[in-house]
Amino acid sequence: MDGLMDDWKVVGRVLDHIDKGATDRGAATWREPVGNYVSPARLARELTEVFHATPTPFCPSLALAEPGAYFAREAAGTPLIAVRGADGVARVFRNACRHRGAQLACGSGKTRALVCPYHAWTYDLEGALRSVPHIDGFPDLDTSAHGLVPVRCEEHAGLIFVTQTPAGADTPPVDGPTGLDPDLTLVAAGETVIEANWKIVMEGFLEGYHIKATHKDTFFPRQYDNLNVVERFGANSRVVFPYQAVERQRAVEPTARDGSGGLTYVYHRFPNVIVATFPKRATLVINEPDGPARTRQLTWTFADRATLAADRPGVSQGIDFVNEGAKEDRAVNESIQRGLASGANDAFTYGLFEGAIVHFHRQMSERLGS
Repeated sequence: MDGLMDDWKVVGRVLDHIDKGATDRGAATWREPVGNYVSPARLARELTEVFHATPTPFCPSLALAEPGAYFAREAAGTPLIAVRGADGVARVFRNACRHRGAQLACGSGKTRALVCPYHAWTYDLEGALRSVPHIDGFPDLDTSAHGLVPVRCEEHAGLIFVTQTPAGADTPPVDGPTGLDPDLTLVAAGETVIEANWKIVMEGFLEGYHIKATHKDTFFPRQYDNLNVVERFGANSRVVFPYQAVERQRAVEPTARDGSGGLTYVYHRFPNVIVATFPKRATLVINEPDGPARTRQLTWTFADRATLAADRPGVSQGIDFVNEGAKEDRAVNESIQRGLASGANDAFTYGLFEGAIVHFHRQMSERLGS
């Protein structure tokens, strides 16, 4: 289906699936060539024709919580830096000095200006070149034409989106839900390297068919195996993973049902970003390709301010629980990538229970014409 249901309707659909031993099913299966998980040429096309041309989350708004805050990383092979200006506006620039190209900063921090570590050319928070030491040595330098090179940036629903194609190119609008509650606060950030293609990593978030087999001691005792509600909005998806606690909603008037304690919503922002919601918490995951067989996974964890103040140990326990499940997924992801070398499969088959993965690959195929 296209569009998202209200929370109470999702709860009703989940309870109906429980009663029938059912789950949402897609309209068709999909065959994805295994060559698409190992080919450098395919990855190069994905980066330039999909990642660069699609508004893609770069970091959470809370990573730029105040003027002068910055966050720098490579996005689809391009070094970029996001910074909150003195005017409160988030901007993203190519992370290279206009003199000799040195990167202006790494990681995150706060600054009053962006200063090149090589020759101290200095840029304000809006990207304008403000100072050149010994400027008399550059008699023909037009400082107004040597500001930092901007990248299209939009801030929407708690995320900073970037589009790397030139301004004016035809790109979809940034809209729809992200899953980030504005009342959440940032409590942790991290980065993990997964030795697997980024699409393999993405697929693990988009179906519950593996819950019992992969997460038998973590998620499965609290959730259900192969029971999901799958919705689409544009190129994006939302996959619902219910907890057994949702059964408590049976006694509630249908239109008053609340899934906040019984459902995890996994929002897939195409192509490579996940926001997973948990009771009083959320996690943002960006799966950044780092070669055909490696993914840099950046994560940010958020918690409800009141809950964090009242029960920080409980919040930490919940984060640890999710991290244990993530380790199990990572082990399977890397096993799949190693298994590609066996030559056993020329394509992977995605079934009717894996509709969000089918939607993901269909979007990739349409954009790449293959």
